Amino acid sequence: MKPICRLLAGVFLAGIAMPAAAEYPIRPVPFSAVNLADGFWAPRLETNRTVTIPFALKMNEETGRVDNFRKAARLLSGPHLGKRYNDSDVYKAMEAAAYSLSLREDPALKKQLAALVDLVVAAQESDGYLYTGRTIDPTHPAAGAGAERWSLLRVSHELYCVGHMYEAAVAYFQATGERDLLAVALKNAELLLRTFGPDKIRAFPGHQEIEIGLAKLFRVSDDRRYLDLARFFLDQRGRNLPLHAFPPDSPFIVYNQREYMQDHLPVLEQTEAAGHAVRAAYMYAGMADVAALAGYPEYAEAGNRLWENVIGKKIYLTGGIGSCSETEGFGGDYELPNDAYAETCAAVGNALWNQRLFLLHGDGRYIDVLERIVYNGLLAGVSFSGDRFFYQNPLESRGYYSRSPWFEVACCPANVARFLPSLPGYFYATVAKGDRLFVNLFAASSARIDLDGREISVRQETRYPWEGRVRITVSPEIPFTFTLAVRIPGWSRNQPLPGSLYRYVDDLSGRTLLKVNDRPFPLVLEKGYALIHRLWKSNDRLEIDLPLDVRRVVCRGEVRENRGRVALERGPLVYCLEGADNGGRVFDLRICDADELQTEDRPDFLNGVVVIRGGAFRSGRENGKVIFTAIPYYAWNHRGEGEMAVWLPRLFK
Repeated sequence: MKPICRLLAGVFLAGIAMPAAAEYPIRPVPFSAVNLADGFWAPRLETNRTVTIPFALKMNEETGRVDNFRKAARLLSGPHLGKRYNDSDVYKAMEAAAYSLSLREDPALKKQLAALVDLVVAAQESDGYLYTGRTIDPTHPAAGAGAERWSLLRVSHELYCVGHMYEAAVAYFQATGERDLLAVALKNAELLLRTFGPDKIRAFPGHQEIEIGLAKLFRVSDDRRYLDLARFFLDQRGRNLPLHAFPPDSPFIVYNQREYMQDHLPVLEQTEAAGHAVRAAYMYAGMADVAALAGYPEYAEAGNRLWENVIGKKIYLTGGIGSCSETEGFGGDYELPNDAYAETCAAVGNALWNQRLFLLHGDGRYIDVLERIVYNGLLAGVSFSGDRFFYQNPLESRGYYSRSPWFEVACCPANVARFLPSLPGYFYATVAKGDRLFVNLFAASSARIDLDGREISVRQETRYPWEGRVRITVSPEIPFTFTLAVRIPGWSRNQPLPGSLYRYVDDLSGRTLLKVNDRPFPLVLEKGYALIHRLWKSNDRLEIDLPLDVRRVVCRGEVRENRGRVALERGPLVYCLEGADNGGRVFDLRICDADELQTEDRPDFLNGVVVIRGGAFRSGRENGKVIFTAIPYYAWNHRGEGEMAVWLPRLFK
């Protein structure tokens, strides 16, 4: 084994420093180098640190998930409790805690995390195997685990769980410098290398994740075998390997088990996103890793085709994916019912995938999608209080949805908890070799960035997303010439999302203003970025003024549910109408094209929002005309159950 490389703290490809021998063409600036100090994201990240992460750790204890490790380590007696994949919830919470420690010292949390690491070390079997659902009682493993190791790999989640363990191990090593959990991961990976391969067991995991974990192990070890194994697992799909039935506790009636787990075609031949949406998004992210880090561009080409299918036919306005509750998965083309499934974990997976595509191609359209996801479909998944969660994120509700404190299948809470600390790492990126600094997202913040061996301090001043003016102060340690590439969001260029699935009713493009040191600068775009190539000196200023108009959005006619309907946006935010603001009812309202839409800044409402007001007609009402109020989609369901809708009937001029 090659020596462990020294890394900067990072997560999800939003800040992992990689060995020079194998890199994405673009490198994210580590999240630990970016400090958010705004009124929108900073409070949510602090709530995640002080409430969500401790809550996830607490619930893992209370529900027996941690006790399963004690039982596997022979520190406690009794049977395995819960689902066969519950180990993964512990690992994700550990990963989230490690990221928190990367950002702020917390002796109590560090002690709690170290105790969990000790349990994982003790639970690992001597040959590296780690799966409490079998280790506790190999003769009576957890339901769905299979009679023997790897015998029911399509549904056992053995590899899914250790994939999340690998991610937690890398995060813990980066945060603390301690190698205990990393040693567990490397020992387990050696077992997988001895077990799986062309001349060994030919199989793949039903739920993807191991591919992402193996890529992260490669980054800390520089051991190419891990990437080769990730590629091997990808390549076993679509080969008509033996198919096992779903276990009796499966909640899904799966019409096509192979499609459900992306096994219907070899991955390089897949052109349509199909099956379980979380599994698919994780697989697509793993394909990007194999393309970039192992040097197989055909996986990037296949991923591009799948992205075009998703963005053109299978993504919600909120950035959510996965329309079918029966399979937690994709439907057919344009199958986007507003009573959507749109699992929170799928939003996380979609964000991870789009970040990787940006790192491969340097195209702002992927960040357009990522921004849409994090402000809407992902952020709605956790409450302001940080301890209530949505598993699914519909675009309409007739009063029967509410956030829950926990779930029997608790993947979503810990997934949000581990994603949010990484968010600062999506703001900036640099080319691996060259002189380009990307500014991808906007928030009041500061960052210290290394560009080709030279340090730059960057400060943003803005009230984004409530205001469209962004001032960026650039201060290189010594003056030098480089290109600042600032993303001009698609929504400001008359495109809600890439592709033609959604469009604005009106055309307000061409109104973005750009200044450098108070002087107008021509707006010339390349792949969605304004490029400013110049000699940058200390305290040079760039100002962007983005048009934050309220926009009416319509959908392609192929989306049957939205024919004759309209949705509202402002900047990156999708809005919805909630019964609490509209007389208890929203489904009998029709939004008027002819009425002017106005905004009102409400710092005292829903943790501070800008609301939209406009004219509507209510069915059955004398005279009919009412004034509606719309709130950001992420803020819905904070005042009890009630009606909610993103898409409403449109009353044409």
